Amino acid sequence: MLTVRPILPKIEGGRLQGLLQLVEDGIHLVVAALLVLLAGLLTVGVVHDVIRSIQGPYQTVVLSALDISLVLFIVAELLHTVRLTIRNQTLDAEPFLVVGLIAGIRRVLIVTAEAEKSFRWNVEGIELLVLAGLILVMATAVYVWRRSTRPGDYFPLQEARRSPSPTSSPTPVRGR
Repeated sequence: MLTVRPILPKIEGGRLQGLLQLVEDGIHLVVAALLVLLAGLLTVGVVHDVIRSIQGPYQTVVLSALDISLVLFIVAELLHTVRLTIRNQTLDAEPFLVVGLIAGIRRVLIVTAEAEKSFRWNVEGIELLVLAGLILVMATAVYVWRRSTRPGDYFPLQEARRSPSPTSSPTPVRGR
């Protein structure tokens, strides 16, 4: 019997493919190291602001500490994303959506805290409306992403209701 093989160009990139993968992993490790360094610097900044708050006006220091703490949280999420990318060798959209959500919520908190006494709809109001819409869109995107990629992971109660319990009998028992 005659076997037919498709005629494809022979790619001699085994070594080149490995080298490119090594370079890509190296770049990811450099980014991860920079994020760890940034997280360390931000942590020192937060501690410094809290220590300084004892001596100065607390409102500006609290705002600064809140801002830096939320940026530190964003850096931690980015580091998590880089770690997943190195481990899985794929780029997932969900961690970036979560980072965007955190950044949007951070900005909403900062804008509302700064404009507590002098809120104006012309600048802060428009920014808050745009941020609220952006947060809503990103939250919806995270929900749709999770629902479409792993539906059973996020709705365990519904799955438990659908499957029969091992203690119940399949046929109903009638009383006398």
